[in-house]
Amino acid sequence: MRTRSFLLAAGLLASGLTPLALATPAGAAVAKYSDDFNGDGYRDLAVGASGTDVGSASQAGAVVVLYGSSSGVSAARRSVITQNTSGVAGSAEDRDYFGSSLASADFNKDGYADLAVGATGESLGGKSYVGQVTILWGGKSGLSGGTALPQPSTITPETGYSQGLAAADFNGDGSPDLTVTGQAQTRIYNGPFQKTTGGSASMSFVGTVGSTFDVGAGDITGDAAAERVYTYSTTSDPGGQVRYHTYNGTKTALVDMPAAEGDGPVSMGDINGDGYGDLVLTQAEDPVSNSGAGHLGGQLEIWYGGKGGPDLTQTPTVINQDTPGVPGTGEQDDRFGGSLSIGDINGDGYADIAVGTAGEDWGTKWSAGTVTVLYGSASGLTTKGAKEYSQDTPYVPGTAESQDGFGGAVRLIDLNKNGKAELVVAAPGEDTKGALVILNGTSTGLTTTGAKTITAANAGLKETSYSFGAPIAQ
Repeated sequence: MRTRSFLLAAGLLASGLTPLALATPAGAAVAKYSDDFNGDGYRDLAVGASGTDVGSASQAGAVVVLYGSSSGVSAARRSVITQNTSGVAGSAEDRDYFGSSLASADFNKDGYADLAVGATGESLGGKSYVGQVTILWGGKSGLSGGTALPQPSTITPETGYSQGLAAADFNGDGSPDLTVTGQAQTRIYNGPFQKTTGGSASMSFVGTVGSTFDVGAGDITGDAAAERVYTYSTTSDPGGQVRYHTYNGTKTALVDMPAAEGDGPVSMGDINGDGYGDLVLTQAEDPVSNSGAGHLGGQLEIWYGGKGGPDLTQTPTVINQDTPGVPGTGEQDDRFGGSLSIGDINGDGYADIAVGTAGEDWGTKWSAGTVTVLYGSASGLTTKGAKEYSQDTPYVPGTAESQDGFGGAVRLIDLNKNGKAELVVAAPGEDTKGALVILNGTSTGLTTTGAKTITAANAGLKETSYSFGAPIAQ
């Protein structure tokens, strides 16, 4: 069984594991990469540490930004930002959980990517644990300063507003937009955003989804406007109701996917190389928790995109740890699919998938965690060449230990601009503080040669309460 501290960490992880593939907004001034915060042409890595103490404020939270370069990232080139950082709105307070969710885009269209940061414990007036979003602004020196977005006055306490964030151009107007979830409090902010006030062109309530914390965004219809995909469980559909919002040129339409199952993290990427984004849904909970839906230990469900969106009559590809060719075995509380990321590891033009299984026991070490890598192909996701990684895998830094939660968050991202994505894995429970492990991509797949680690201490953090690396911005 798990200790209370690890369960708390898992709850915080759930708020930030909303993997998404960002559509690149059109417009001459918009940053080339949605996560190049200093405009140097290299993508950067933003990492949450929402349980970090800031001064005397317990679990106030922080964000660590590791800047990309020809040699990747290192702790030497970093920024650590809290609500006590000069120019950032608000102040660090007990259990604000600043950094519990992240999403990046060039929100003010100045050529530098910005970062939206959720603080699920932020209060509003006399209401506690309401939640808030702050945008940290990019510039030549990286992220600096931050403006809080308006908190809707109708939000009720204890809703965790901002647990899920997704950024992309949802209406095709060339300006990145942002959607924010928190139980029944889902909203959308349409860009462009104002750096001085945090104001957006408009803000509206999304009343077409139920109680949800998860959202993903990406173009699955091939029209250059990103879709928003929300997942949530209902009494009639405990396995997860899936519906997406798509812009048809004049208005946003809602598309139900009644045969789809997924109640957790969502991601999109072109797995089969046909030019359309494919939708990957997750169910990390066991069937008992999902009233019989899903697979023991967790599963993925892939819906291939096409012109006008996924064909709703297709038979989706379902992957779990009992699928032939997938390493491991589906076991209770594994949480296969608890985190997810899509990117091209080997540079072959097909998107690959990294799947976190933070609850996986490794020998006698419980919840040590693993990550499974599956590769894309012209025929879609394949189990050929699938591999599982743990901290006991040769040349992977560290040692598998109970409660490490290796795989608590994952990110596939090309940080050194060589055309092949590195795999970044968070182990939020490493030494009770957290660490990142980075494996390099090659033309033949991932390699553990040259793997490196960045710990919470390397990043300048002290007490982090099992949270460094949860989440990693997608």
